[in-house]
Amino acid sequence: MSGRIDIQTMKGQVTMRSMTIASSLGALLFVALAMPLQEARAVTASPFAPLLGRWSGIGMIGYKASPPEKVKCRATYLLTETEDELKQTIRCATAGGAVEIVSNVKETGGKLSGHWKETIHNFEGDLTGDVTPKGFHVVIQGTDVSANMDLVVNNDKQAVEIQFTNSSLIGMTLVMTKG
Repeated sequence: MSGRIDIQTMKGQVTMRSMTIASSLGALLFVALAMPLQEARAVTASPFAPLLGRWSGIGMIGYKASPPEKVKCRATYLLTETEDELKQTIRCATAGGAVEIVSNVKETGGKLSGHWKETIHNFEGDLTGDVTPKGFHVVIQGTDVSANMDLVVNNDKQAVEIQFTNSSLIGMTLVMTKG
């Protein structure tokens, strides 16, 4: 048998080698594809991830001394490079006026802290709160305005409920859609 090659044995070896190479390449490809997915998951691990982007919606705002008014709002949420801080801009308008709020909110271990400023009427203060299973609970403190706020995010919908304390405002309910 010297010098003679068995073609069937060669085919089996080539097929087996091809399958081994294909399996190795498949495993390598799986690992390579999984790495970016893990990085993407790390980015979306921020509790702020569902908020990111532009939102708009309508709602009602209540006053102690006058009837409630319809309100239209637009919000923009951006995540900082550290992924634990959210920059937020909210503009709301009613028939009686407008507000514009700019805030920075930081999350550490499920706890929120930050600062907000209403730029048209020049109010500002601090905020604290918690990440909740469905969104956020925030307490807003300022010299002129204090409030409790619950924010629930479900896919491309956001519901905001605010109860004002020591203010001429009673509360605000708002539903916004992403996009």
